[in-house]
Amino acid sequence: MEVALEAICSFLDARTTELETAAYPALNELTSKISSRNLDRVRKLKSAMIRLTARVQKVRDELEQLLEDDEDMADLYLSRKLVPVESPASSAARNWFPASPTVGSRISRTAKSSAATFHGNDDDVEELELMLEAYFMQIDSTLNKLNTLREYIDDTEDYINIQLDNHRNQLIQLELFLSSGTCALTLYSLVAGIFGMNIPYSWNDNHGYVFRWVVIFGGILSTILFTSVMAYARLRGLIGTNVFS
Repeated sequence: MEVALEAICSFLDARTTELETAAYPALNELTSKISSRNLDRVRKLKSAMIRLTARVQKVRDELEQLLEDDEDMADLYLSRKLVPVESPASSAARNWFPASPTVGSRISRTAKSSAATFHGNDDDVEELELMLEAYFMQIDSTLNKLNTLREYIDDTEDYINIQLDNHRNQLIQLELFLSSGTCALTLYSLVAGIFGMNIPYSWNDNHGYVFRWVVIFGGILSTILFTSVMAYARLRGLIGTNVFS
């Protein structure tokens, strides 16, 4: 049993170390550069971590259950079950042959052996408990490593979500900036549309300066409209102070 526990705990600890060696650089690379390749790599590592955590947790729970029950620990001594136990038939035989020295000596030796086994139960259980506690601490340390790795993955996911939200907000700000500029230019182009109509204007004859003033006034009005929209959006917190940078 000790060999089996040693093999299982060592195997799980080695797998955890391999996973840590591959996961931490991948997570650091993902935080510096978000790409489909890095995301798929981290996804596979997270799936492997979840499966490994389930196996480690299962072993830990089994060891904890054994440590909480002395009878289960006593049942782990398979060699003790080979010790002959006095049956009712042998007890009856002892009553039928009370004067036989051979039978009496055999029964006496069996009783002494059973008593020694009984008295040795506590020592055996204590020794087994110490061994199980050692492997329990080892598997618990492995589980703590996996929990730390899981927390690091969760923190990385939160950081990536914050970055994506920030990029999304920047795109929304850019969309608002372009929409406001388009609206101002549309208003300004309205002047050209009005003067481009093939309709005679009596006030247009010998008054060329009117067109110049209309163009200037339209440009000023469009600029005021665009600036007002940007100022209102910034006042309401819809855009940041570095929207033009």
